[in-house]
Amino acid sequence: MGVPSRGAHRLHPGGDRRGARPGRQPDRARAVRGVHGRRLRDRDARPHRLHPTGRLRHHDLDRGPGPHQHRRHRRNPADQGHHPPVRVLRRVVAADVAGRGRDPAVGRPGGLTVSAAPPTWAIVAGGGTAGHVLPGLAVARELVDRGHRPETLHFVGAERGIESRLVPEAGFTITLLPGRGLQRRLTLQNVAAAFGLAVALARAIVLVRRRRPAVVLALGGFASAACALAAVLWRVPLVLADQNARAGASNRLVARFARAAAVPFEETDLPGAVVTGNPVRGEILAVAADPDPAAARRTLGLPDGRTVVVVFAGSLGSRRINEAVYGALSAWTGRSDLAVHHVVGSRDWDDRPDAARREPSWGGPDGLWYRAVRYEDRMDLVLAAADLAVCRAGGTTVAELAVLGVPAVLVPLPIATRDHQSANAGPLVRAGAAVLVPDAELDAARLVAEVDGLLAGDLAARSDAARSLGRPDAAAAVADLVETHARPR
Repeated sequence: MGVPSRGAHRLHPGGDRRGARPGRQPDRARAVRGVHGRRLRDRDARPHRLHPTGRLRHHDLDRGPGPHQHRRHRRNPADQGHHPPVRVLRRVVAADVAGRGRDPAVGRPGGLTVSAAPPTWAIVAGGGTAGHVLPGLAVARELVDRGHRPETLHFVGAERGIESRLVPEAGFTITLLPGRGLQRRLTLQNVAAAFGLAVALARAIVLVRRRRPAVVLALGGFASAACALAAVLWRVPLVLADQNARAGASNRLVARFARAAAVPFEETDLPGAVVTGNPVRGEILAVAADPDPAAARRTLGLPDGRTVVVVFAGSLGSRRINEAVYGALSAWTGRSDLAVHHVVGSRDWDDRPDAARREPSWGGPDGLWYRAVRYEDRMDLVLAAADLAVCRAGGTTVAELAVLGVPAVLVPLPIATRDHQSANAGPLVRAGAAVLVPDAELDAARLVAEVDGLLAGDLAARSDAARSLGRPDAAAAVADLVETHARPR
């Protein structure tokens, strides 16, 4: 039989394109520069064992392998070729690198292939608040339903944001960037915030360059802005998704570079806007598709046969709304037809008055039923059980009220950027599905007047008006934009 005249570990006649590693730098007339790792020891005159390099890791001499390059596949063993230079030989003699030094088929089941991790198809960037995170999760789930693997969708958020908990719980990976949003005035905190933003931008540039996604979806917030700018730098297609009637600062900053902008309302001021509605959680869509208020009330322990008013203002809560509710309790004491489920929030939970510390049903069968809770994990059930809501007017909140057809007393957050919560409430108010009470005007008397007025009217008609503005297909519409503008793979 024929025996090769040289050892098996030589360059293939086709060049160095045998293994999973990318191509080397072109040959130039210059001295071979030293590698970062440990050099091969000089060969002695006598025969001896060849010692492998001491550190088995990537020394950043070149790019990492991509999914199109084979790794640990069945292939023919290396045969004779030209003698390799040091940079190639050190890869050959490194221990256990892709099975070189033996027939790659030895000891492996026939046809076995160990594939590299799938590449990132989309980066979903944004966070800080649930209003940014929840729409992104809704779009990601829609993309998964369309066949995209969860591990190909990577989130980027803020270290201080709620996304650090919500995204992993939903089954997606996430990178958290340092920093916080800038205040709209010159303060010492802004100096630290500016430094944090610079660090976040640098990390986002590295992240987008390394992952090379087909598209970046920016939801708003400083982490979103950092990734959007990185996408512009590396020429990755950028799609925006804003949740409010008046676009946020980060989306307005990068809007000119975006291929498209998904917006909830026609009046949202972004170039290239496409009205898609605001994506809502799958749990909300499930309730909307099969509403069962009685079952939701039983699950939450709410009484039957009463009109249910739910009060909430995010995980922290609102002191203004909470104090108005506490003051209204005395006016509603004799309301045997009313049940109030009050989500106080964590910030003011320890400061609630004695009236809010009593057990539910403290008014008895002939009086008001009231319950205060610190936090509510099942807001889908709370809204399903509600006849009327008292709440803020964030973009996600307004979208969920519309999809479920819940009339509301809306109290916009007074410090919201560009007063966007008042603008968010506008469509529901004009449709007759809600009333708007400015934060500065809310007190117990005003709350009692507005709630009693709505309950005395036609709640069913107001519910229909709210539902007419709902966009349960919003996540699908945003996913369409993302797939349309993604770079072909």
